[in-house]
Amino acid sequence: MHDYRPIFLVVGMLLATLAAGMLIPAAVDAYAGNPDWQVFAVSAGVTMFVGVAMALSSRAGSTRLSLRQAFLLTTVSWIMLTLFAAIPLAFSDLGLSYTDAFFEAMSGLTTTGSTVITGLDQAPPGILMWRALLQWLGGVGIIVMAIAVMPMLRVGGMQLFRMESSDPSEKALPRGTQIAAAISVIYLVLTAAWAGAYWLGGMSGFEAVVHSMTTIATGGFSTSDGSFAHFDSAVLDVIATVGMVVGGLPFLLYLKTVQGDMTALGRDSQVQWFITVVVAAIVLVAGWLWLDSGFEPLSALRYASFNVVSVITGTGYASAEYDTWGAFAVPIFFFIMFIGGCAGSTTSGIKIFRFQVIYATTKAQIERLMQPHGVFTPYYNRKPIPPDVSESVMGFFFLFALAFTVLALGLSFLGLDFLTSMSGAASAIANVGPGMGEVIGPAGTFATLPDSAKWLLSCGMLIGRLELYTVLILFAPSFWRG
Repeated sequence: MHDYRPIFLVVGMLLATLAAGMLIPAAVDAYAGNPDWQVFAVSAGVTMFVGVAMALSSRAGSTRLSLRQAFLLTTVSWIMLTLFAAIPLAFSDLGLSYTDAFFEAMSGLTTTGSTVITGLDQAPPGILMWRALLQWLGGVGIIVMAIAVMPMLRVGGMQLFRMESSDPSEKALPRGTQIAAAISVIYLVLTAAWAGAYWLGGMSGFEAVVHSMTTIATGGFSTSDGSFAHFDSAVLDVIATVGMVVGGLPFLLYLKTVQGDMTALGRDSQVQWFITVVVAAIVLVAGWLWLDSGFEPLSALRYASFNVVSVITGTGYASAEYDTWGAFAVPIFFFIMFIGGCAGSTTSGIKIFRFQVIYATTKAQIERLMQPHGVFTPYYNRKPIPPDVSESVMGFFFLFALAFTVLALGLSFLGLDFLTSMSGAASAIANVGPGMGEVIGPAGTFATLPDSAKWLLSCGMLIGRLELYTVLILFAPSFWRG
């Protein structure tokens, strides 16, 4: 018999935390005189009751998680949080169906940024705050998972980032809980800093708080249907662009920087690759806008920088309809959707380090072909890459491509056109948010898609956010035996 009590205990505690979070939009709506505060208050009560009941009834179990329990907990916790986070959305004045509410909640917690809500400019403030709060909680949850859980599960090469090391100087802090707490403080400080910057840049206090949460979480939910195009401010675009880059870098390196290692970010090869790829994409798109579309050089740089960083980090803000920028720019946006940011950040996608591992492994293989008797070892961050990491990364690439193909075919089967199916699958599994095409372009919503497509895309968001293996392993019969 499997003991599921540790899983129920943790899920119960997470639900109780979510319930406490619901009181924030309840207070915002109450202050604004919106009757939806009652919906949030009742939803918080129901969620708290279920969470506390689950936690109290599971206290007698072991507090240590086995590998099987850790896999199960990771997926179950995300699904349970989404199920309850959707309740206030479903019963609010927006009139969303539960399918739409679940889609919106999943998009929030996975920091994808796809939306089914239209008329955000007139939406109740509590709803706007709840969407932002879901992304903010999802963002810090992903960071903690990437540092504490994913390396233990050894999925997709994440074992490269195990905290256990033979060199004690490599340990940022001695225990995982301390690391999680310290990184949460850094996350909170960065959010507060960007809220202040947005406010000074011209946003209202409410808009500044909401956008700071969705910027650092690289989530992309906005307070307006037009996203950042609504503000039409070069200053705000720059603040957001820098914030999205900050959200795309490894938070563990911020911790090392705070502890006194000022070169931690600069000497990390993953950071170097990420910045190089971002700069190269910006230069290419800005050059195209300047030469082909007649943009002024500074204007081209502004729009290219904002939208390239937004897509590559999976944030999903838009300051322009970039899917109309022509035959050269659109493929660039489509491909950088998949790249993502650094491991241990709030971003999504394949992640830069996997491309580095593939490059190093391929280079070593080519050298072996040229000199069969030579010994060539692939390196990542000046350390040898273990064979199991290379195999895990190769498997991840294959699985990512397969999952994307199946998702795109599924959407096509449901009647969506080719561009919508391809970009919808890409935006879901890479957790980017907006897709391309008439229906789900940068300023579009997913509201018009059939319910079956929304459930399929919700599954895609979950699989992409939890690094594929973590969810798909639950469908292996051998996982449930023994």
